[in-house]
Amino acid sequence: MDGAALTAEDANRILAENFSDWVRDLRMDFTEITKDYTISRMPNSDRLSRVGGIVSGQALMAMADTTMVLATAGFFGEFKPVATTNFDIQFLRPGVGEWLVCRADIVRAGKSLAFVRAEMVSEPNGKEVARAQATFYVV
Repeated sequence: MDGAALTAEDANRILAENFSDWVRDLRMDFTEITKDYTISRMPNSDRLSRVGGIVSGQALMAMADTTMVLATAGFFGEFKPVATTNFDIQFLRPGVGEWLVCRADIVRAGKSLAFVRAEMVSEPNGKEVARAQATFYVV
């Protein structure tokens, strides 16, 4: 990658090549990546659910963190290793439905730090499930 705009295919390849097996087991699919934001989808499944068919908070946190990391790649036009220095999440309602969709927006990014926020909604009802924000150190 030479700093040009990344595609969803690029984002999915970066996920496959750079993330641990258990993150890939979430079966996330990146559908859009731009300099300003990135969108991913994750299917709701029994493996991710807790009592009542609700997606576990741990799965939502991993989805948000991963999508925000890929958002930094979209901003830089290439994958750069980043370290999460701060992560905060608010769970707003149970994650139910067929899919969870996460949109991560770059708030501000520079040479050494990136500030990113994410919103997760359940589909097909479109209700917001959680909000997260993180700060990443660009390695």
